[in-house]
Amino acid sequence: MFKLLVMLFLASVLFSLGSGLYYMMKDKGKGDRAVKALTWRISISIFLFVLLLIGAQFGLVEPHGVTP
Repeated sequence: MFKLLVMLFLASVLFSLGSGLYYMMKDKGKGDRAVKALTWRISISIFLFVLLLIGAQFGLVEPHGVTP
C-alpha cells in the first residue's frame, strides 16, 4: 500500500513537470501557469521526500545499501 502511494506521488510529480513544460512552450513566457506547475512539482517532491523518510523510520519501506 505504501509503495503504491509513493508511485502515485511520483506520477503526479512527472505530470506536473510535463504540464510545466507544456505551459512554458504555449505561453511563451507571458503567463504564470508554468511557474505554478513547477511550484506544485517542488511541493509534491518535498512531501514525497518527507513521506519516504517517515516510511523508512517506521519500517514501511526498507532502504537498500544503508546500514543503520
